[in-house]
Amino acid sequence: MDRQRLSRLAHARHPIAAPLADESVARLLERATAHTEVGRALDLGCGEGAWLVRALAARPRWRAVGVDLDAQALTRARETATAVGVVRRIGLHHADVREFAAAEPFDLVLIVDATHAFGGLRPALAAVREQLAPGARVLIGESFWEREPSRAALEALGAARDDYADLATTTGRLVRDGWTPVDGHISSQQEWDAYEFSWTGTLAEWALDHPEDPDAAAVREAADRHRTEWLHGHRGTLGFVTYLLRRD
Repeated sequence: MDRQRLSRLAHARHPIAAPLADESVARLLERATAHTEVGRALDLGCGEGAWLVRALAARPRWRAVGVDLDAQALTRARETATAVGVVRRIGLHHADVREFAAAEPFDLVLIVDATHAFGGLRPALAAVREQLAPGARVLIGESFWEREPSRAALEALGAARDDYADLATTTGRLVRDGWTPVDGHISSQQEWDAYEFSWTGTLAEWALDHPEDPDAAAVREAADRHRTEWLHGHRGTLGFVTYLLRRD
């Protein structure tokens, strides 16, 4: 089935499409926007706009731009922004994040669990350097190895050992590239488990509630497969870190 539709269904109860709890998101956004009362934020791979809508709701003098290839997710982002009362301060663009260029720089750029669109963490950061205003922050989320991955974990993820590094190595590479972590968050096992239960459970329940839908069997199969890959593969092996970075 359409992978974008599958993702929208899976994240219906967890619009922050990453293993972070609401309180973790709130703290990161507070730190990421505290340096200026008036600012501009850009979310590359914004999906349904959950990060930006929350940022704008907390910062009435900020404006934001979101970019994503999923047109229906952008429609939902606009609907949510309207309901929250921030739609006049957000611009949503149906475009490839690698090709998006704005006329003005941004005070905050977000790329949370979307670095794959650029080919990885470091290429993503290299791509946004020219988008940053002086003193800007980058809020970027990426996976890392909590422990040496087993063959079962790699097979479950469809990944290679070199796709990620451990946390120290990952952070060291960023520092050598000229970035300074000024804050961050390592997702707990509880956050990971809540995210995975929501992802798989929402899909399974949708399939149970829509047995006549042509995609019902595929959705249920995706939920069952992902649950097995998580519980018998990468649980406890794959970590997730969200950095708040500044350029040196």
